[in-house]
Amino acid sequence: MTAPDRTHTADGTLRAWQDPALPVADRVEALLAEMTLEEKIGQLGSRWIGNDMQAPEEVEPDNAHNVAPMQDVFAASGTVPIEEAVRHGLGHLTRVFGSAPVTAVEGAAEVVRLQREVVKHSRLGIPALVHEECLTGFTTYGATVYPAAIAWGATFDPELVERMAAAIGRDMRAVGAHQGLSPVLDVVRDYRWGRVEETMGEDPYLVATLGAAYVRGLENAGVIATLKHFAGYSASRAARNHGPVPMGRRELMDVILPTFETAIAEGGARSVMNSYSDVDGVPAAADPWLLTELLRDEWGFTGTVVSDYWAVPFLATMHQVAADTDEAGVQALTAGIDVELPDTLGFGQHLAERVRRGELPEELVDRAARRLLTQKVQLGLLDPDWTPEGAVAGADTVDLDSPGNRALARELAERSIVLLDAGDALPLLREGRPGPRRVAVVGPCADDPRTFMGCYAFPNHVLPRHPKLGLGVEAPALLDALRAELPDAEIVHERGCDWRDEDRSGFAAALAAARESDLCVAVVGDLAGLFGQGTSGEGCDAEDLRLPGVQEDLLVALASTGTPVVVVVVSGRPYALGRVRDRAAALVQAFMPGEEGGAAIAGVLSGRVQPSGKLPVQIPRTPGGQPGTYLQPPLGSDSHGISNLDPTPLFPFGHGASYTTFEVGDLEISDSEVPTDGEFTVSVRVRNTGGRTGEEVVQLYLHDVLAQVTRPVRQLAGFARVRLEPGESARATFAVHADRTAFTGRDLRRIVEPGDIEVFVGTSASDLPCRGRVRLTGPLRHVGRGRRLVTPVEVRPAAGPERGGTDAAQS
Repeated sequence: MTAPDRTHTADGTLRAWQDPALPVADRVEALLAEMTLEEKIGQLGSRWIGNDMQAPEEVEPDNAHNVAPMQDVFAASGTVPIEEAVRHGLGHLTRVFGSAPVTAVEGAAEVVRLQREVVKHSRLGIPALVHEECLTGFTTYGATVYPAAIAWGATFDPELVERMAAAIGRDMRAVGAHQGLSPVLDVVRDYRWGRVEETMGEDPYLVATLGAAYVRGLENAGVIATLKHFAGYSASRAARNHGPVPMGRRELMDVILPTFETAIAEGGARSVMNSYSDVDGVPAAADPWLLTELLRDEWGFTGTVVSDYWAVPFLATMHQVAADTDEAGVQALTAGIDVELPDTLGFGQHLAERVRRGELPEELVDRAARRLLTQKVQLGLLDPDWTPEGAVAGADTVDLDSPGNRALARELAERSIVLLDAGDALPLLREGRPGPRRVAVVGPCADDPRTFMGCYAFPNHVLPRHPKLGLGVEAPALLDALRAELPDAEIVHERGCDWRDEDRSGFAAALAAARESDLCVAVVGDLAGLFGQGTSGEGCDAEDLRLPGVQEDLLVALASTGTPVVVVVVSGRPYALGRVRDRAAALVQAFMPGEEGGAAIAGVLSGRVQPSGKLPVQIPRTPGGQPGTYLQPPLGSDSHGISNLDPTPLFPFGHGASYTTFEVGDLEISDSEVPTDGEFTVSVRVRNTGGRTGEEVVQLYLHDVLAQVTRPVRQLAGFARVRLEPGESARATFAVHADRTAFTGRDLRRIVEPGDIEVFVGTSASDLPCRGRVRLTGPLRHVGRGRRLVTPVEVRPAAGPERGGTDAAQS
C-alpha cells in the first residue's frame, strides 16, 4: 500500500492540518476530522522493534538481561510485522537507539527506515514520534555517560543540571529523537529501594528545582521531557520495586506531588509517565483523580500522559483490577493515559469495537489523540517539508561523546562528590607534608568503571547482553585515575572481595597490601544493574542498608592493619557507615559519578579538586534502625526515649565538608510579621574563613510551629551555591513568600495558615547556626494553581562590618 500525497488534497491545495500558517489547534482539529476511528486509535499505540529478546550467542540463555520489567514475557508483541502494526497509523517508535548497540549513523538509518514504513503503510502518512531513555545521558552506544541523578542532587546546582540536559537534548535531536523519558521526580522515602540512584534525593524542594532545571534544558533543545513516575512509586512498602504504596492523600500531596507540579509550572514539561504502583489500592494507571482531575483540571497540564512500559496490561496481570488486557486498556484510557508504551497491547483496535457498541465514549479516543497530534504538529512532523531524512540530518556529524559533553560530565562529577569527613588523611597532597610513597588501592569498585554508572547508563543497561563490546566510551577506573593523579607514588592493587557475594578469599592479599603501604584507599559500594543483576538499580532492592556482600567486613579488617584507610563509597544509595566511621582515616561519598568519575574522585582525594557536594540523602548510622528520611514530624525524629531506636543519621541531609572553612552568620529577617499572602526576606552573610577558594551551599529551612496537622521539624525551602575566595564574604538573600509555608490541611485542601514560622539557615539540616521567627497574620488562605513554588535567592558581595549575630527572633 502506498500513501497518497500527504501534503495536498485532490484539487492540489495544501491540507489544512499540514499548513504551518494555521494555529496548532486548528491543524489538529482539521486532522482529527479527516481521520477514521481506527486511525485515531492507531495514534495511541507504539511499536518496539528491538524487543525481540534475541540475545547474542555469548550471553547465557538463562540470563534474560531485561531492560524493562517482564520484557521477555511481552516479547511476542515484538514479532508483529511493522506494516501490520502501522496499518492505521502509529503514535510512537520505541527506543530505536536504546535497544541494541548501534552507531549514530546506523540508528538514524533505522529511524529513516521505520518512518518510511509508518508513512507508506498508513492512509494519511503521519510520522511517528521517536522516544528514548535519557536518565544519565542519551541511552545509546557511545554516548556520554553523565553522573546518575542522585549525583545531580548532590551538586545542589540547577544551572549545571540544565546545561547537562540541554547537551543531552541536542544530541537526541540530531539523530531524530523527539521525546526523552526523563527526569525521575520520585522523592526518596526508603533508602533500600533500588531506584534511589535514579532520584535526586529525599527533599521535595531539591528534587523539584533540579527537576525543573532538567526539563528546561531538554525542552529548550527541542525534546519533550517526560516526568516520572507519577506518582508514589518511591514509597512502596518495604522498598520493593512495584510494591503497593501505603500512603495517605495528604503525604502524597505534600511530599510526592510538588516535584511534578513544579516541573510543569516552572519547567514546561510536556509529558508525564505513570507510576507502576498502586497508592492505597488504586493503581496510578487507572486513577482518574491523579491523571485527570489533579494533573489536568487542577494543575492545567495540557501535554501527553504516556504509560510506563507495559503498565496498561499490568492492570490485568499484576494489579488484577481488569479482567484482561482489553479491559485494562479501557480503564487506562478512561483514567487519562494517552499513549501506551512500549508496544500496543491494551490500546488496540478492540477500542473501536467498544466505541461502536456504546461501551466507550469516542470523545475519550479523541481526547488522547488530540494531545498526541498536538505534539506532532509542534515538533514539525506534520509540516509539508518534513522528511525522514531531514529529521536525522545531524547524525552524520554529531559526536555523542564530544569534548564539550565530557567537560560537562567532569564538572558534574566533581561538584557531586561529598567529602563526609576529611579526618587527618585528606587531602593526600598538601603543603608542608610529603605525599604517600606507596598506596594500596583495595575494594570491588576500585578497578571497574561500570561502578560509576547508573542502571540506565547504556554500558550497564544494554551492554551486558553484548559483553564483547566493552563500555563504548572512555571511562578510566579509579585505580587508573589515582596512578595518574599520584605519579610519584607506587600504587598497588588488590580487589579484596566482590560486590555482593560472601567470598573472603581475597581478604588476605588485600590486608597484606595495606600493611605494606603508607596509605590504603578502600573503594566500596555498588554495581548497578536491572532486576537483580546488580546491587543498585531497577529491581535491585536491598534488605537492609549494610554495604553489599562482605564489603563492610573488608573495611573493618583493613582498619585493623594499622595503616590509615581512606574509605570511598561509590554507590546509588546511602549505606550505613556507623561501624566504619571511627575506623576510617577519611570518608568520601561518590554517588555514581559517570564516565569522568575516576578523575573526579582522584582529584578530590589528592586535593586538586575542592569538594563541594552536599548529601541529597542522609547517611544512616545503623543498617536497620531508620530508613526514614530527614523530612519527619517530631515523633519521626529523636523521640526522647519513647522508642529505643534512635533515627539520628551519621551524616545529615545537606552535609558536605570542604578543604576550606566557612562561617554563616549575621542573620537579617525583613519583617517580624507578614500577612498570609505576603512575603519576607531572609539574609545571611557567608564568609570563607579558610585558606583555599571554595563553594558553600547555604540552606534555608522552615518549620511551622503550630499547625492543624503534624509538620516536619524542618524542611528545605531554599538554597544557594556561593563561591568565595579566602577571606571573602557574600550575602545571600532569600525572598520567601507565605505560599512557601503551604501544606495540605485536614480537609485535603492546600492552605497557608496564620501563626509562627521558625527560620533556620546554615550548611546542612543539622548545622543551622542562624535562627529566627516570623509570624504570619490574617486569615487562613486556600492556595492552589498559581501559588509560589520556588524561593528566589540573590547572592551579592558583602559590604560593611559584620555584626556576627546568628539569631534574629522577629528582627
